[in-house]
Amino acid sequence: MTKQFTRSDIDALAQRYRANLINSLSGFKSATLVGTSDGQTNNLAIVSSVVHVGANPPLLGMIMRPHTVTRDTLSNIKQQGFYTLNHVSTDWVDKAHQTSARYAPEDSEFDAVGLTPVFSETFSAPYVKESEIKMGLKVAQHFTLLNETEMVIGEIQELFLPEAIIDTEGYADIEQAKTACISGLDSYHGTSRIAQFAYAKPGVDLSQK
Repeated sequence: MTKQFTRSDIDALAQRYRANLINSLSGFKSATLVGTSDGQTNNLAIVSSVVHVGANPPLLGMIMRPHTVTRDTLSNIKQQGFYTLNHVSTDWVDKAHQTSARYAPEDSEFDAVGLTPVFSETFSAPYVKESEIKMGLKVAQHFTLLNETEMVIGEIQELFLPEAIIDTEGYADIEQAKTACISGLDSYHGTSRIAQFAYAKPGVDLSQK
């Protein structure tokens, strides 16, 4: 049986119920750890809002919750202008999820959850050593959306990933890297490819690679 919700029904839902329901509707999302630093403390936060913006230049967008309470990650990004995005592995989703706890600004989530900060020779923000796919980004644009959430668009400055997962056309098979995804606020999943198609053209039958 189908359950129907009108807009007034949605508005009348309990806050946590509404948050869980609406967050589930956008489907499976990336599980990504954002690494930042204030110059003294290395911080880490789980997000599920990273999206592709463009390939030339290489841009990724990320939506952050309203800055109505202290949010170390967003503050660090605004102050420093640099951050890292690190894929979460299915082997340690528990550690990644724990970074969503509200630790004090002077406490490092790396230390609290048992993940390892690592720096490249040319980038100031911390990467997650355990992550197979790591990106270092510089803020390219930042603005506030209509519901007071904030959109950060970053330009990739560095990229680290296993050479073995990149095919001859440049496709990175993140499933091989055991990258996890998220549904809702707190449900983590592995992935299983069901198909990969050739470039679509009008009048051409669908064909799998």
